[in-house]
Amino acid sequence: MGFLSKLFGSSISTELQQQIEAKIALCIDPSTKKNLHELKAVQQIDFKKGLLSLLIEMPYPCKSIWPSLEQQLQHNLSGLDGIEQINVEFTTKIVAHDVQKGTQPLPEIKNIIAIASGKGGVGKSTTTVNLALALQQEGARVGILDADIYGPSIPTMLNLKEKPQSKDGKSMEPLMAYGMQVMSIGVLIEEDSPMIWRGPIVTQTLTQLLKETNWQELDYLLIDLPPGTGDVQLTLSQQIPVTGAVIVTTPQQVSLIDAKKGLKMFEKVEIPILGIIENMSTHICSNCGHEEAIFGAHGGESMAQQYQVPFLGALPLDKRIREETDQGAPTVTAEPNSEIAQKYRNMAQRISADIGVKKRNYANVFPEIVIQNT
Repeated sequence: MGFLSKLFGSSISTELQQQIEAKIALCIDPSTKKNLHELKAVQQIDFKKGLLSLLIEMPYPCKSIWPSLEQQLQHNLSGLDGIEQINVEFTTKIVAHDVQKGTQPLPEIKNIIAIASGKGGVGKSTTTVNLALALQQEGARVGILDADIYGPSIPTMLNLKEKPQSKDGKSMEPLMAYGMQVMSIGVLIEEDSPMIWRGPIVTQTLTQLLKETNWQELDYLLIDLPPGTGDVQLTLSQQIPVTGAVIVTTPQQVSLIDAKKGLKMFEKVEIPILGIIENMSTHICSNCGHEEAIFGAHGGESMAQQYQVPFLGALPLDKRIREETDQGAPTVTAEPNSEIAQKYRNMAQRISADIGVKKRNYANVFPEIVIQNT
């Protein structure tokens, strides 16, 4: 029996079934490097009067590569005897994946991704916003929680000026920006108000922002963490179910030292590292086009190799990234066809693909069993 035998009807010969299965197994997803059989992506097959219809369900958002996958299937299957026409439909099914011990996924959030740096000023918030937008463009329902209590910058980057509303007096409705759900302490206070809070209040605020926001059926919530490895990060690792963490760094040693501390912290609390992003890797002169690694070269890549975690890619020091986020129109949306936007999309796709092949969490699938004395 082949791996697709349960999906075939009686109108197709065993020989043709085997040929179709062999050809589908040759179709490789470029992000996970797995074939459609390994991804368990083929959900439905129908063959009638020479028309072969396939329903492909991908485990992570990847609308941009659907045409490539369809081309592979069309090319591989079109030469089989009896198949005159091929129709391929794609869909996405994102599920909750494993989180660290002692926590359970939140009801309306399937996967939480922590974006951390260890050191401030490395472009972590800008990276968070652009990754979130890239995931949303690929077909996911995405939210952003700005957990940088002392320096919330997400509202500026997404041009959020209104205050969140409450329908029941107990929870807040998330603000909407570019189709994403967003919450930040920055939309609850005045822009020039300093946050003179001690650690316990900060961690309590983070928990409230997460659990008292009325998130709506999110596939991914990206949490923009403050720099360091202090109270907020500890609360995140102990109380909040995190699917994985992304480390943002710049190439120079002073940044890498702190980034390594952040990485080791996540390892100790058994939160998987989804990858390292090197920001400001090179500077390209806007006048002459000369490219120079002013902060050093390959620091993030070397760190990834040292700790055997994925290197997601490098981003240049480009004034357009800064200008666009200052104007509330991040690069992935402002210049969707640019090389920089494509870099963000590639990174987002690698992150979601990595999550998509991880072990599934069934906590919200099985009903709760209660034993009562009768």
